[in-house]
Amino acid sequence: MWEYTDKVKEHFLNPRNIGEIENPDGIGDVGSLSCGDALRLTFKLDDQERIADAKVKTFGCASAIASGSALTEMMIGKTIEEAEKITNQQLADYLGGLPKEKMHCSVMGHEALEKAIACYRGTPIEEKEGTVICECFGVTDLEIIKAIQENRLKTVEEVTNFTKAGGGCERCHGDIAKIILEVQHKPQPEEKPHLSNIRKMRLIEETIEREIRPSLQLDGGDIELIDIIGNRVLVATRGACSACKSAPITLKNLVEAKLREFVAPELVVEEVSK
Repeated sequence: MWEYTDKVKEHFLNPRNIGEIENPDGIGDVGSLSCGDALRLTFKLDDQERIADAKVKTFGCASAIASGSALTEMMIGKTIEEAEKITNQQLADYLGGLPKEKMHCSVMGHEALEKAIACYRGTPIEEKEGTVICECFGVTDLEIIKAIQENRLKTVEEVTNFTKAGGGCERCHGDIAKIILEVQHKPQPEEKPHLSNIRKMRLIEETIEREIRPSLQLDGGDIELIDIIGNRVLVATRGACSACKSAPITLKNLVEAKLREFVAPELVVEEVSK
């Protein structure tokens, strides 16, 4: 269950400026119903070239609805130049913060604002420039690079939280990691040769014995490799680990991290009961 601030709850339960302005000066559409979040922002200027009205229509979760509602409040009364300085982090801060897994909702609001302003100026932003990296959610390399630069993202998990990229099948995690390294101007790790299923299994078994099991056994725990299905590594916890509330964290931060480091970056560890 996400931990929402009181302000997020207020904007979700009582959203402001819902709807669509007739004959707007600017309109911005982002997201899609297929990926679970969609937002349309419209605004109208007054005689002093300030945003007199802004409305939003949102299809999505509580964070998406709250972000759209808050964005309209932040825009109204500002000039176009002032409004375009609003960042997704400022939007999240205005709401008292968002769960890290929901930061992409503030990014979506910011993108809608950018598109609405570009529409007003007569220079619409081209849709989906760049190469699609995440097929599940249609996120491109340029979108990922922009999110990394603007929000100083350092991990694949952070990129997923801000863009949704990698939040589906996770096959693009390796490509996202490479983009992060490129943006940070770090040398790329050498490409690992393609692993046969037999070789992959042996490396996983060796890594568990050498890098993982000794650490678990120090605290009376252990792990058993149950099966390998594609890039899914199915394991069962044993000993103290089987009753430990922190076992999911251990599986993610130790087991999965070590397997990705020593075997393949696309591996995903899943716990099974057996």
